[in-house]
Amino acid sequence: MFYKTKHLLKTLRYHLRRAQAARRWGAANLRAMPAVLGNAMPKSGSHLLIQILEGLTELGPFVNPGFPPVNRAEDNTKLPDDKVLAEIRTMRPGDIRYGYLHAEEPWLSAVTGSGRARKLAILFVSRDPRDWVISQIFYAKDMHEGHMLHAYYQSLPDIETRINAAIEGVQTPEVSAPSVVERYSHYLGWLDQPGVLCLRFEDLIQNREMAIGQILDYLTHHASGFTPPREQAIAALTAHIAPRKSGTFRKGQPGNWREHFTAGNVGRFKEVAGELLFSLGYEETEQWN
Repeated sequence: MFYKTKHLLKTLRYHLRRAQAARRWGAANLRAMPAVLGNAMPKSGSHLLIQILEGLTELGPFVNPGFPPVNRAEDNTKLPDDKVLAEIRTMRPGDIRYGYLHAEEPWLSAVTGSGRARKLAILFVSRDPRDWVISQIFYAKDMHEGHMLHAYYQSLPDIETRINAAIEGVQTPEVSAPSVVERYSHYLGWLDQPGVLCLRFEDLIQNREMAIGQILDYLTHHASGFTPPREQAIAALTAHIAPRKSGTFRKGQPGNWREHFTAGNVGRFKEVAGELLFSLGYEETEQWN
């Protein structure tokens, strides 16, 4: 009952925000905007991306519905596929949402298919898999007691063992978790999808003005009449970033894996997932450490 009431109140707030956006920017201009969907692997920069995108409401006829990710319920449980599709299909012009969608059917057709009834702008952010490993371990072990790997990671003797487990995957009678290669395999297809803006988490941190400029260029191409002054727009979207407002924020610095990987972890990653770094462009040879 609590979560139903919470969602009802959010829905009422969403309709109020749409009415306010229509009054401020013009109903016709709001209808001309694409819906905007930010997508990522969990622990790969989704909260940073959605904070940037929510800043669009200050620049033009966009709406922050304030709902959970399109594939999560109010209590953070995963939604069934039909409910996820309904969340995507009910996005209206100017709506800004985010999620954790695999580059697989039915999601590919739902967000990139030519039969869509509305314009949809899709952004996908990826992250160095080595940093993802560290972020996932600390999140599961220390921040999310309900995570399937929480007790398992706590039972391991040290960070080196946990890193190897995250790299290799876990298969025990109690826990089943995929390797880092398998996890990434479900998302890599977004990098080859025409019309999807692909960003790196590292650029959102270290080359922020460039990355936000790419977002603006992409949206001005998709949104007729959306041409905010560039410097003002970059400043507004940058100002909207507040990492500590994310309930999963820990450190979020590129290259943090170097503080935790041992020589043994480096060797194991090269054996199991070295090709993944090449395909994502994070390394060109195996001579990294």
